[in-house]
Amino acid sequence: MAICGLAFGIGQLDAAKHYGIGPLTLAILIGALLGNSLPTLSGDRFRGGLALAQRRFLRTGVALYGFNLSVQQILQVGSTGILIDVLVVTTTLGLGWIIGRRILKLDAETVLLASAGSAICGAAAVVATVPMLRLDEKTVAEKSAIAVATVVCFGTLAMLIYPLIYGWLGPDRFDFGIYVGSTVHEVAQVVAIGSALGDDVASSAVIAKMIRVMLLVPFLLIVGAIRAKRTTGRHEALPIPWFAVGFVAIAGVNSLGIVPTPIVDTLRTTGMLLLTAAMAALGIDTNVGRLGKAGIRPLLLGGVLFAHLVIVGGLFSWLAAQFAA
Repeated sequence: MAICGLAFGIGQLDAAKHYGIGPLTLAILIGALLGNSLPTLSGDRFRGGLALAQRRFLRTGVALYGFNLSVQQILQVGSTGILIDVLVVTTTLGLGWIIGRRILKLDAETVLLASAGSAICGAAAVVATVPMLRLDEKTVAEKSAIAVATVVCFGTLAMLIYPLIYGWLGPDRFDFGIYVGSTVHEVAQVVAIGSALGDDVASSAVIAKMIRVMLLVPFLLIVGAIRAKRTTGRHEALPIPWFAVGFVAIAGVNSLGIVPTPIVDTLRTTGMLLLTAAMAALGIDTNVGRLGKAGIRPLLLGGVLFAHLVIVGGLFSWLAAQFAA
């Protein structure tokens, strides 16, 4: 919780917001730094607390994330924005699996986590996917850190590239906000890019991004069903990620406007604090030596997916604008 507080505090600074560096990314970095400097932090003495953060905090935080979305926001971007989000997410996940598994020969868990981070919502998607993989804490920490590293690397690059693309294309080719929201990795990065390009871009960018976050739920259901079948060799009852169902239910409640604004703000902050604490716990369990063994292949996967998001995602937005015209 101390690491969480530090990461959350730094994430609220204007400099961090300007560069799109969110609390989740900061938490895993600070946690990894301390965990590797003081190996006893990941020992048996602290195992109970780390497990609590990596499981209960994580799932509760994902559910509370639903207070960031409402039906009204979805309607604001319309069917075009929703279609673009669906196309971007599905093609990115599909491409990630083909490149990661068949060409780069990475393990399935690393591919799933890195692809989810690129396709849906960065570090939040990585930590939300972890419970569906049924892995031990050490393996979870290692593979999560690898996936988050790709998000940090190429999400930071996006901060530089998207303003240049906007300056080159101008505001009239298509809705640039939807393009940003449907293709940039992290919510914090979307907010930073949108804010730099103007209020109109920022508004549609954040809404498109939150709809993309919503697609995390069907993704988790599919991953859970596939993993259960491959683990047991037979069809079983679909494992339901109740924290994801909670996310949808809370988004529905948020749409009704029946919860007072101060309470909603408090619950949003609480959810982010819990997710940040979960990332700190994963960071503490991250061993830099094991990360080095992964080599350059995860970064290559992240680079291919980033190029896909920028180029093909832009093409989807342009085509949508042509049909709308």
